[in-house]
Amino acid sequence: MTQKHPYLIDRTWEHSEDTLPVTNPYTQQVFAEVCLANAATIDRAIASAHKAFETTRKLPSYKRAQLCNEVAERIKTRREEFAETITLESGKPLVYSRGEVARTISTFQIAAEEASRIHGEVLNLDITEAAAGKSGLVQRFPLGPISAISPFNFPLNLVAHKVAPALAVGNPMVLKPSSFTPLTALLLGRVLCDAGIPEGMMSILPCRTDDAKALVEDDRFKMITFTGSPPVGWYIKANAGRKRVTLELGGNAGVIIEPDSDLDLAARRVCFGAFSYSGQVCISVQRTYVHESIFDEFKDKLLKEVSSLKRGDPLDESTTIGPLIDLGNAKRIEQWVDEAVTAGAELLTGGKRNGTFVEPAVLTRVSPKVQAFCQEAFGPLLILEPYSDFEKAVEQVNNSAFGLQAGVFTNQIDKAFRAFNNLEVGGVVLNDVPTFRVDNMPYGGVKDSGFGREGVKYTIEEMTEIKLMVMDKYQD
Repeated sequence: MTQKHPYLIDRTWEHSEDTLPVTNPYTQQVFAEVCLANAATIDRAIASAHKAFETTRKLPSYKRAQLCNEVAERIKTRREEFAETITLESGKPLVYSRGEVARTISTFQIAAEEASRIHGEVLNLDITEAAAGKSGLVQRFPLGPISAISPFNFPLNLVAHKVAPALAVGNPMVLKPSSFTPLTALLLGRVLCDAGIPEGMMSILPCRTDDAKALVEDDRFKMITFTGSPPVGWYIKANAGRKRVTLELGGNAGVIIEPDSDLDLAARRVCFGAFSYSGQVCISVQRTYVHESIFDEFKDKLLKEVSSLKRGDPLDESTTIGPLIDLGNAKRIEQWVDEAVTAGAELLTGGKRNGTFVEPAVLTRVSPKVQAFCQEAFGPLLILEPYSDFEKAVEQVNNSAFGLQAGVFTNQIDKAFRAFNNLEVGGVVLNDVPTFRVDNMPYGGVKDSGFGREGVKYTIEEMTEIKLMVMDKYQD
């Protein structure tokens, strides 16, 4: 018999008759179920958040910082429970789940620090005769209740990147976690309650899509923060009304490898960037452009790295390749590989499917028209292509509807800056893969990768409003 988990509304755990099964992607067995909130419950949560803002907006910086630090400390004491929960419901290998928990602790610690660094400024306004004697005081104020929708691939840290900044500024939040991975978010809810969050500040509500419309349309929300697929993201933007919206919609990340690069390092990092968590990362390496003079050498080094990956039970500490989130996505990657090969691509390794597992696939000579090239794979699929001219390689990376992050392996500073100036992405990573992310850096993209930035300090800027007070200068 599976365990039934309640949802969190206003520091209260509630059950419902309507439930959602939670499936282990590795065993394909249902091992838990979560109670689903209906439209009436969501409306209660929004009303509670709206009421709570009158209290949370007045919390002093030290209280907000204490709250974030307390959450971080409580996650530390339950880190293995969090890691195992992530692995059971997402199929992420335990070694990566533990890394996600460590990052989440850091995210809340950074939020605690940033809670006391939400600075304003004093402006001299007397720049014209008409403004003589005037000065301005600029401060940031919390927006109000926030609607948050999170994905399955980082069910703890991507939730934390919404929750921690909201706590740091005093914004109440109603969160809808992914239907694939609701247990991790609900476990975080236990920690938040134990840490003493104010009444009404946080609700975590697994729910059906039809019941979730209020999370997009209700005018009591002042902001929506969404991480997920482009179709859903752009639907949210179109239906959000006057709310502030931030969207992180994934990518089709490119890497350029120059002849002066450390090829052993590049091969290791591209293998990691393409196939960690079976490529189910929005900044996963999907396209790698290698200078023709080193193409064969790099290819051999990369294939050797890929062959060393170990597939197996995600709870086995030695496993580095786990299953995809569900059978449908595994079949999709298999079909994309077959489509590319039919269109003339060469499959260098992998691509075979066994249930929810897909062998890491490396393709070359891929047509730009096939889905494996132009869409976001979100699976263990890597394209490897040669180039002869650096500027052309930059153009090839830009030949995508997405623009989240890109990697450039070179020791030539002029090429580094040419890439930085010309790549149409939100971030350029030198001598590493675009899969690199640290939780205090600005993170987000352009084009179909969305807009707005995460990274605690930058999310705080998105979740606050600048307000100006004009006043007369003090005169002796």
